[in-house]
Formats: sequence, C-alpha cells, structure tokens
Amino acid sequence: MLLDDDPGVLRSLSLALSLAGYQIEAYATAEDLLRGLDPSRPGCLVLDLRMPGMDGLEVQQALSDRGCSLPVIFMSAFGDIPTTVRALKAGAIDFLEKPFSTESLIARIEEAIETDRRQRAQKVLRQTIIERAGHLTGREMEVMQLVTAGLSNKDIARQLEISPRTVEKYRARVMEKMHADSIADLCQMVAASSGLGN
Repeated sequence: MLLDDDPGVLRSLSLALSLAGYQIEAYATAEDLLRGLDPSRPGCLVLDLRMPGMDGLEVQQALSDRGCSLPVIFMSAFGDIPTTVRALKAGAIDFLEKPFSTESLIARIEEAIETDRRQRAQKVLRQTIIERAGHLTGREMEVMQLVTAGLSNKDIARQLEISPRTVEKYRARVMEKMHADSIADLCQMVAASSGLGN
C-alpha cells in the first residue's frame, strides 16, 4: 500500500513499483487508506510523513490501534532526526528521504515484505503451539513447564509429589501432544509462544 498526498509522486511510484512486479494499492489520503486497509493481506505500507489532515505518524498509530502489524516504510522530503526517531520507535522499519531512487525503495520494500512473511509465519507457529498446548491436561502443563525450566525427572517428581516413573509418562505424553522431537524442540516451542502458561 502506498500513501502520498502528491498525485505526481503517487502516480510515478505506483507505476515504477507495478513495473517491478508489485501489486499496488495507492491512496492520496490517510482516510482512504484506512478505509481500504485489509491487514490480512501480506505486504507492507509506504507512507508519506507530512500530509494535510492526518500525518504519517498518526496513520501509523491508527494502524497499530487496529491491530495492523504490516511493516511501515516512511518517506519524506522534510525528514528530521527527532521525527525519524519517533517513527522508528513507533515501529517503522525504515525512513527514506525524498528524493530517493526506485532501487533503494524496492530494496526497502523487499526487506519489509520479508519481515511481514516472518511475522506471519511466527504468528501461525505460535497459534499452532497454543492449540497443541490446549490439549494438555493441567498436570501435563505443569510437567512441561518444569521440564522446559530445566528440572530433572527426579526434581519434578519431588516438586509435584509423584513418582519419577509417573513424571516420565507425563513427559512422554507432553512430547507426543506437542509434536516435540526433543526437549530442545519443546523449549523452543514454549519460547516461541511467549512462555505458555507462565
């Protein structure tokens, strides 16, 4: 998605990016972009910083408020360091000063699209792990947390007041339900899902 209030810039960037093989949705106003936004579509946003009405930083905030995590690249002829820092702190992945080459914009867009792919893959992985963990019993969840915290079967048995043999059975069920091939794999799953149950 491309947002710039200058019709000439919007046309030339749309044409250049279309010729480079990108599907472009071009908007002249922030309001139009927000109305046309489909955050489920992969890609990125290229936003002009200074526009009448809602500026690029306000658009970025509105997108964030709507749960949109598409990567944002800002462009501006009037970039200053404090504004650039604010944009980057708010989550923008890059800031281009006008004029810039089409090649540099395409390079930034490629990085942004790759970032979006990774974020989407991570989200799917996290959801899959959470769904798998949803099939664990309360005791299996406890055992998983203790195993991934590095406790031995004996230590887990002592802490939960069960036998080490029972811990082994729970551990085997956890590994099966979580589709984990190893303890390291299980630890990565717990880390990828932000701690699962902690």
